[in-house]
Amino acid sequence: MNNPASLLILLFLAVTFIQSAYDKIFDWKGNIEFLKVHFAKTSLVKKYIPQSLVFVVLLELVTGILTLVGCAQLLINGQRTFGFYGAVLASFTLILLLFGQRLAKDYDGARKIAIYFIPSVLAVFWLN
Repeated sequence: MNNPASLLILLFLAVTFIQSAYDKIFDWKGNIEFLKVHFAKTSLVKKYIPQSLVFVVLLELVTGILTLVGCAQLLINGQRTFGFYGAVLASFTLILLLFGQRLAKDYDGARKIAIYFIPSVLAVFWLN
C-alpha cells in the first residue's frame, strides 16, 4: 500500500458524508424544522428547504459511496479514479453547504465546514 494518507482521508470523507446523510434521513422532520428556523431570514432558501435537503442528502450519499469505493479501489489495485471523483464531489458539496451557512449568516457554522474542506482538497490534490 503506497497511499496510506489518501486512504485515511477517503475513509474520513466516507464516514463524514455517510453519517451526515444517515442523520438527515432518519431525523427528516427534525432537520426540516431546524432548517426552517436556521434559514428563516433568507426568503430564497426558506421556500425550498425540503427540496434542498433532498439534494444535499443525495450529494452526501453519492460522495460517501464514491469515497468508500475509492478506498476499496485504492486497496485492491492502487487506482485512484473513484477516490478522486469522491474527493472532488466532497469539495463541491462542502462549498454548497458553506454557501448555505453564509446565506444564513451562520459564520461559526461556515468556519466549521471550512475545516472539513481542507482534507477534501488535500484528497483531490493527492489523488489527482
